[in-house]
Amino acid sequence: MEKALIGKKLGMTQVFDEKGSVVPVTVVEAGPCPVVFLKTLENDGYDAVQLGFGDIRIKNVTKPLQGHFAKQDVAPKRKLKEFKLSKPLQVGDVLKADLFEVGEIVDVTGTSKGKGTAGAIKRWNFSRLKETHGTGPVARHAGSLGACSTPSRVYKGKKLAGHLGHERVTIQNLTIVQVDAEHNTIAIKGAIPGPRGSVVFISSAIKAKA
Repeated sequence: MEKALIGKKLGMTQVFDEKGSVVPVTVVEAGPCPVVFLKTLENDGYDAVQLGFGDIRIKNVTKPLQGHFAKQDVAPKRKLKEFKLSKPLQVGDVLKADLFEVGEIVDVTGTSKGKGTAGAIKRWNFSRLKETHGTGPVARHAGSLGACSTPSRVYKGKKLAGHLGHERVTIQNLTIVQVDAEHNTIAIKGAIPGPRGSVVFISSAIKAKA
């Protein structure tokens, strides 16, 4: 991983490219992300950079984290995340939106919108029965779940109704359309996971298209 930032999803809009075509984009407040801590191979068994994002009052920070921030002499941050970055950094360095450039291919990770308990049709795109000629009130049911006497149980992994959404999702190979260094915002082509205001992680694409 070469570059990475923590950001906040602000919402979607559209911009126009050089040809006048409409491009749907998601605007992300990317940074500023100060370097809070450096993990080293000698002390921790691996090399990593811990970035922070979002201001938080000190009274709302747990005492272990208060000591962590105080030891590094860094202002408390709401969100911490480790990345393996190629650029040499020091504690206190601040990464901003201009870390990325227009045209770069990135991966965006976030938490998808929670949709509560959903049926098999909404959750797994099951087909439904016809709603006429005596099929009864079971048009949206999951249908047969398994065998009868053998093995007398439902196999693991069976697609059923249940909790939908609110899970970690990564969208790969998205293109950066605009970078506003003054306001620390990045416009990314297409949609990214999560509702407005949710925290997302932007990183260099690991499967970038040639």
